[in-house]
Amino acid sequence: MRLAAATILIACVALSACGQYRDFMLPQQPGGPSVSWRWEARADPVLTRGSAGEWDAVDVLNPSVIRQGDAYYNLYSGYDGKTWSTGLAVSGDGITWHKEGKLISPDRATWEGDAIAANGSALADGSGILYYYQAGQPVQIGLARSANGHQWRKQGPPVLQTGPRGSWDERGVGDPYVIRIGRGYYMFYLGQDRARRQRLGVAVSDDGVAWYKLRRNPILELGAYGAFDENGLGEPAVWASHGYYWMLYTGRDRSELRRLGLARSRNGVDWEKIPGGFAGQQAWDSKVLCDATVIANGDPVRVWFGGGDVARPDQNIHGQIGAATLSPQPAR
Repeated sequence: MRLAAATILIACVALSACGQYRDFMLPQQPGGPSVSWRWEARADPVLTRGSAGEWDAVDVLNPSVIRQGDAYYNLYSGYDGKTWSTGLAVSGDGITWHKEGKLISPDRATWEGDAIAANGSALADGSGILYYYQAGQPVQIGLARSANGHQWRKQGPPVLQTGPRGSWDERGVGDPYVIRIGRGYYMFYLGQDRARRQRLGVAVSDDGVAWYKLRRNPILELGAYGAFDENGLGEPAVWASHGYYWMLYTGRDRSELRRLGLARSRNGVDWEKIPGGFAGQQAWDSKVLCDATVIANGDPVRVWFGGGDVARPDQNIHGQIGAATLSPQPAR
């Protein structure tokens, strides 16, 4: 009887886990002539750290930019030396930003704990603005909603949780980037396993709340020995253009130098890395180029990103936010 009961319990757990996974692809892109992308970044950051003692005094990173009417809204992450939170900046042109203050902080009385409620992805739909953010220990992904970008209500429990024991994302899920295609929501995210390897996966949702992970995640693996992304991947940003889905992602090497890599796919699941990538070009982003977010309404693609001049895997990198464009060029 004891063995039978255990078998039933294992079966129930397995069925529950299966309910969190699906086999899917994004709507197929047609492919087409190859293009390369020219990266052109502004010399100076467009959003800088706050004054001493403010909530974003140490690092300003992880921009998530959306268009709201005639304005750009930037839900960005700020670090005060102890806690990561999310704030809002508003701009008429995407270059000159006015900070509106801190909006979303971790709630230590819930699953979030007290260290982080940031590293998020904003998306506007018919219900208002959805903001997916990472929090907790282990790190998981939560959801907050707003009708106007200024007052926010958290969903409650995390909407994307860590995977089962032995899975590629059992020790953490974070760095969400959410896009909507037709009626479907797709979340690209980082997963960490027990060996502390950080790779990228994708999940799908019909309503933006109930998410199903791709059964054959991860979709993007670490680079080979000596590559710029051999030590970790993170912070994906995805858009469709020129017959493909394109992804900017952060790659880390063994010295914790970070730069942006580029990959492409026709179905959002099978990805091909494009050789090269983009490194910081100025003193302020000389060690770290990360955290891309894009608006792709024709060419060029507008990009906002984080940068720093200290090679560390987390914070205290003198983080600031820059702006760039990606312009397609005929491949040689």
